[in-house]
Amino acid sequence: MSSDKSDDPAPLVMRVQVDDHPVAAAVEADASIARTRYTTLNVRGPVFGIATQSPPGRGDWRVLTSITDGFAQQSRDALNSHLWFKAKDGTDDPRVRRELLDAVAVLETEPVDELTVLDVRYRVVRADEFVFSRDRVPEPPRATDPEPPVLDWDGYDDAPLDVGFVIDHAAAAGLVATTERLALHHLHYRGERYPPEVRHDSENAMATHPGVVLLPPAYCIVEHTGDSWTPLTGLMSTPHAARRSLTTWLTRFWPLMHELPEDEAARYAAIAHEYQAQVRANSLTVDDRLYSVARVGRMVRIGADGPESVRPSDVDNYGPSQIHPLMDEFGTITHEE
Repeated sequence: MSSDKSDDPAPLVMRVQVDDHPVAAAVEADASIARTRYTTLNVRGPVFGIATQSPPGRGDWRVLTSITDGFAQQSRDALNSHLWFKAKDGTDDPRVRRELLDAVAVLETEPVDELTVLDVRYRVVRADEFVFSRDRVPEPPRATDPEPPVLDWDGYDDAPLDVGFVIDHAAAAGLVATTERLALHHLHYRGERYPPEVRHDSENAMATHPGVVLLPPAYCIVEHTGDSWTPLTGLMSTPHAARRSLTTWLTRFWPLMHELPEDEAARYAAIAHEYQAQVRANSLTVDDRLYSVARVGRMVRIGADGPESVRPSDVDNYGPSQIHPLMDEFGTITHEE
């Protein structure tokens, strides 16, 4: 099938591309093996971020902030900061700065999920986070998943997750990814543990936003607790970044949290050093705790008007507020006493 985009593809359009390049073939084979080994789908809930469209109504939807926030208000606050700093550092035109600051004022007082500012359309985008597992063990990174060229255990210069990614349901993809998207089209919350309004919105989304886009894979550290796995870290762009976060946890955060004596802290540092020496290890047992690197998927639903935004049943744990000092159209900042 052709990978060329039509002018207005329907949300269910999917294009399969068979790439015979050795690297692409290895990635496809790796994905196929993973889908036969890790077959249980575990839905973890929604995550949010900001995407932009320019010009509004016609351009591509591109991710502006990583779609990893646990609440939509976190994404609104991120947009608030983006526009405020754009007003501060991105223009010398008072009229442009005024328009940006007017949008900031809205975000300080209203939980809006979409704004158009200076011919750019901003939207809070919703994704569902999921993990495939086998025998209750989450899927680890794949051999062909991208890693940084230098495995630095001290740096924090990883590429931001998702930023710049085009949310395009009609983009050509491999056979395994396309099959996975078809299967996820029917994904919705069914269990009784979900409130009725959550189940209703989830089922309704299959009709209003039937298309499915898979975001780039993400990685985090999970801890085995009883019969389940609990996330220990946030989502990261590479498996190595997740492994590095585990060693940081062991050498910095855990000793501080538990006020460990010097000799015990040194023991944890030695465990972290041994783990680093293994380079690409995806699991680590520390005393009676088991940690693993989990490969996390996220799917965005898309409809005729673009990617799905916040559902009525999605909840926030706080509301909008002023998070930056006042600024006027000339760039003068007023710090309140």
